[in-house]
Amino acid sequence: MAKKQVKNKKPSQVWKKYTINNEKLERKMTCPKCGNSYFLAMHKNRITCGKCAYTEFS
Repeated sequence: MAKKQVKNKKPSQVWKKYTINNEKLERKMTCPKCGNSYFLAMHKNRITCGKCAYTEFS
């Protein structure tokens, strides 16, 4: 049998979703409906949640 091809995956880079203020970690943008455990995705003209499809247009 032939070997499966391994696709090149990007790392998740979750560390970019946090900021440090006065020695405290803060999350950048979280979903107001789902809670603090879900981040909002930044798109060209909108911000969306992947779970509940909450959207803010800019």
